[in-house]
Amino acid sequence: MTLTKADLVNRLTQKEIFAKAEAVRAVETLLEIMKKKLESGENVLISGFGKFTVKDKRARRGRNPHTGEDLILEPRRVITFKPSGVLRDKINQKD
Repeated sequence: MTLTKADLVNRLTQKEIFAKAEAVRAVETLLEIMKKKLESGENVLISGFGKFTVKDKRARRGRNPHTGEDLILEPRRVITFKPSGVLRDKINQKD
């Protein structure tokens, strides 16, 4: 199952931490802050969860799989995620 923004809002309201409108604002605000930091090239580190990093990819040779034609892929930025040791241990935990 995929965790969506709506799921996050519902979980915050079920635990009676926030009213629904406050939960929506909190989730949207958190995601907006993360997007702005990543857009500016800064890393986002969430202790106990992991680190989002922006990396620059150079231009490279590629191929159109449909036509087989060679082409140059333009430089781009990508976001990578490295889980924290705590999260990695929880994911790999044997029951």
